[in-house]
Amino acid sequence: MHSGILVLSGPSGAGKSTIINAAADAIGEFYFSVSTTTREPREGEVNGVDYFFVSKEEFEEGIARGDFLEYATVHGNYYGTSLLPVKKALSEGKLVIFDIDVQGHKLVREAMGDIVVSAFITPPSLKVLKERLTSRGSDRMDIIQKRLENAKEEIKEISSYDFVIINDNLKEAKEAFIAIANAARYKMGKAESQKFIKEWLES
Repeated sequence: MHSGILVLSGPSGAGKSTIINAAADAIGEFYFSVSTTTREPREGEVNGVDYFFVSKEEFEEGIARGDFLEYATVHGNYYGTSLLPVKKALSEGKLVIFDIDVQGHKLVREAMGDIVVSAFITPPSLKVLKERLTSRGSDRMDIIQKRLENAKEEIKEISSYDFVIINDNLKEAKEAFIAIANAARYKMGKAESQKFIKEWLES
């Protein structure tokens, strides 16, 4: 199975997790990029699933080695995206999926180069997004408002993505995601293609 990198972005409430879960059986083995943190696990959180939980010393050693794609300090704890599990998953032939914001998309492109495939997932309109966030009933109005303001900014970056999935119908969005995920496995970067050409000519 070919490995690949797929970056997903989109506003909170766009249905990214729902689409990934619905398509999981159809896209082969994949590694969902998990953040690393120095904070203590909360009740029910699992190491390697919710976060990779490490000590402050381990995190800082990783920074010094250049292991992190990006990192930040929040309330005295480090949070970041380590490239070590990403590289391990790629070497095992897995599709690596990032669920990351528009800034993160730029960082992944810079770090991983031309093998990256990206998709922006969005509801059909701001009105529909507001309805979805409100109907969940799990967030205060000020949080919903902040998410809507963020979405207005994020949508402006849509043209920097390879694909757009308009999540108006889950079945159609799932099919689009499966097609893009499988295509991501077959994208050949410049370095990989040059290696292939050399081997092809010599064999």
